[in-house]
Amino acid sequence: MKKRGFFVTLEGGEGAGKSTNLAFVRQWLQQAGHSVLVTREPGGTALGERVRELLLHRHELDIAPETETLLMFAARAEHLTRIIRPALAQGKTVLCDRFTDATYAYQGGGRGVAPERIALLETWVQGDLRPDLTLLLDVPVEVGLARAGNRGLPDRFERENGEFFARVRQAYLDLARRAPERIRVIDAGQSREQVEQRIAATLHEVVHGR
Repeated sequence: MKKRGFFVTLEGGEGAGKSTNLAFVRQWLQQAGHSVLVTREPGGTALGERVRELLLHRHELDIAPETETLLMFAARAEHLTRIIRPALAQGKTVLCDRFTDATYAYQGGGRGVAPERIALLETWVQGDLRPDLTLLLDVPVEVGLARAGNRGLPDRFERENGEFFARVRQAYLDLARRAPERIRVIDAGQSREQVEQRIAATLHEVVHGR
């Protein structure tokens, strides 16, 4: 029976450098001999990409926090069924740009949805499946927003204020404190080389220690 693949997620607030570091993580894993599937949330499937467009780019819509949360999990259920679980069953390494920790951070910390409600949806949709490793790119809110401001037109989340993103960051850090073995905090305020060195050291520790 083939061993289940390795499930890695990348998390962080706005301007934390996820896109740049996602490419680095993918390259590192491939060089270590992994067959890597890269995907994202919300997204990853035709349905998920439609939900992504709705939640990130339909600025005229006033979406209730509970609705936003349910849409995230609807897209996640499809993502797991169509993409993530089959890839893991084939022994592939799945590298996902955001996953359920982002729901706890953005809809929980940011929007105020009770974490107990998110936990119920997490158990229903995922069962016992959780990432093997989560790299949390952490950067001060003001630094992240300054970086994000240079990327062009903001999406629905990027238009939120500093207090919203402070709550998101705190929620992420609270998650990391509760699950330190899975969620590894990376200081994304350092130079690119320093961040990559820290990520590489973490991947070496966790991946080769399986």
